[in-house]
Amino acid sequence: MARRQDAFYFDTFIACMDDSCKAAHLLNQCMRDFDPQRIQEKLGEMHAVEHAADMKKHELLNVLAKAFITPIEREDILLLSQNIDEVTDKIEDVLLRLYCNNVQRIRPDALKLSEVVIRCCEEAKSMLEEFTQFRHSKTLHGRIVHINTMEEEADEIFISSLRSLHTTCSDPLEVIVWREIYTYLEKCVDACEHVADIVESVVMKNS
Repeated sequence: MARRQDAFYFDTFIACMDDSCKAAHLLNQCMRDFDPQRIQEKLGEMHAVEHAADMKKHELLNVLAKAFITPIEREDILLLSQNIDEVTDKIEDVLLRLYCNNVQRIRPDALKLSEVVIRCCEEAKSMLEEFTQFRHSKTLHGRIVHINTMEEEADEIFISSLRSLHTTCSDPLEVIVWREIYTYLEKCVDACEHVADIVESVVMKNS
């Protein structure tokens, strides 16, 4: 029973990160085939993904509240579940900004950031799959490093995108809108890195 319950935590981490991957792909598809008239419909799809992730997190926390023994420290389970949830929330935030700011076209460099968000989420999911056997995994550390590298890539795209925005766009309102959207896209990658940092911390504590 204890081993089955241990697996429940790790399986839920993976399932919640899978929802983050679904959200990332949905955002990218919406931006790539952008139609301002359908943005509200896409928001509904995104919210359904975010709600499913929330339900999984709440189930995990209910089990955690009743558990006597846990495979890793309670605080780490709580922190990891919250930060995985944050990834999905940040991705939904980007779509909300596109809707609330009535964006009519997508700037090409935003798609570059969106692609990094997808890759980062997919790598974070692979990292969590390895995390189930963190005491014996030979590839977990490499996946953590890869996520850190992608975060640096996102920072570079973010900086160049802001530079391009301020040197090519003469509409002050458009500048304000896209600065916010770029910032939120970059925060999605930061959220993935936070998940990786927690995993690395857990590994260090249990080594």
